[in-house]
Amino acid sequence: MRVTTAFNRLLALPGISVREVSFDADTVVVEVVLRRRRLHCPECEFSTAARYDRRPVLSSWRHTDMGRWEVLVRARLRRLDCPTHGVRTEAVPFARYRAGFSRDFEDLVAFLATKTDKTTITRLARVDWDSVGRICERVVADGLDPARLDGLVSIGVDEVSWKRHHNYLTLVTDHTAKKIVWGAEGKDTATLDAFFAELGSERAGQLEAVSLDMGAAFNKSARDNAPKAVRCIDPFHAVKLVTDALDTVRRTTWNELRALPDKAAAKKFKGARWCLLKRPDNLTDDQAATLRQLRRRGGDLWRAYSLKEAFREIFSGDLDADETAELIDRWCSRASRSRLAPFVKVAKTIRKFRDGILAAIRLKINNARAEGLNNHVRLITRRAYGFHSPKAALALVMLSCGPIELQLPRERSPD
Repeated sequence: MRVTTAFNRLLALPGISVREVSFDADTVVVEVVLRRRRLHCPECEFSTAARYDRRPVLSSWRHTDMGRWEVLVRARLRRLDCPTHGVRTEAVPFARYRAGFSRDFEDLVAFLATKTDKTTITRLARVDWDSVGRICERVVADGLDPARLDGLVSIGVDEVSWKRHHNYLTLVTDHTAKKIVWGAEGKDTATLDAFFAELGSERAGQLEAVSLDMGAAFNKSARDNAPKAVRCIDPFHAVKLVTDALDTVRRTTWNELRALPDKAAAKKFKGARWCLLKRPDNLTDDQAATLRQLRRRGGDLWRAYSLKEAFREIFSGDLDADETAELIDRWCSRASRSRLAPFVKVAKTIRKFRDGILAAIRLKINNARAEGLNNHVRLITRRAYGFHSPKAALALVMLSCGPIELQLPRERSPD
């Protein structure tokens, strides 16, 4: 068997014929020609038999390694004059547009990026981390099906930080498919408006429920773009607001103790934070003893703690929407009369979003799934440290949690 025939079978690249193979110290260079006569535009469906000219230099692509050797595929390509995009180098069937790697190589790297860390990928694939980010972007752009937004009934909207200094990604989750179906940089009204613009008014009108937090930006966009959908406010966020109010009262009390002549009292009290914020059944023996001391002391802090626990118990999971509504109203009335400014403020917020909280309980739709996916996303974004582009980080998120099914080269059926 000739070496060119062997490499035709080994590479298994569609639409090419191997003409020459040469071996360097660490590289195998394979020169190929395209079998098809027609030229295809790399950016659209246009094709033509008319050649504009031929590129004066060889084009090259990195292919999957063969043992210790890197494989470099080279070809002399033609150019065509596309009526839409102008003069372009013809597309090749084995690589994506503007990629210096074959499709097989990029799919392999994208798969590794969803499963392992930066050092492993760069060492195993012998490619720099910036290239990994660009590869992920191309794989997602090529594999993301626009039809993924069809048939959406209930969605969850949440934001996740992907980089320091308040850099956020807004992610939209399909509750039915349990997948992230859309994402973009930012967390304001315009960001979610962009999702609804892509979704379209017809598909937006088919939405029955949108779960989200109490942020004004997302609520405004959902109200304006999907007026028929029920907005479900995750009770978790309501409990978090109340917990934050308790922490505000705790800090105020601590600062008051610091102003007293007895400095030991403030120092001892400083360690009380976690016994106040944790669930009672999760306390250690020392924390339980500290909590008993705070109870004997009484005052604003104990009243704040009692309000927090009373609110948390409302969402213990054994009450229906009507019972929950009654208890929420009672709690808001009690918090409003507590003379604790943070709780008075929270009570106003809870009243404002009362219907959304009850809708989440009635429909059993909340952001728990989105939050669960976000924990995975946070792990991914930590793994993506070093990506300077939000598009690269978002591409990695979509590959890991989105509707894209990656196939390794050996898993695809031969042409």
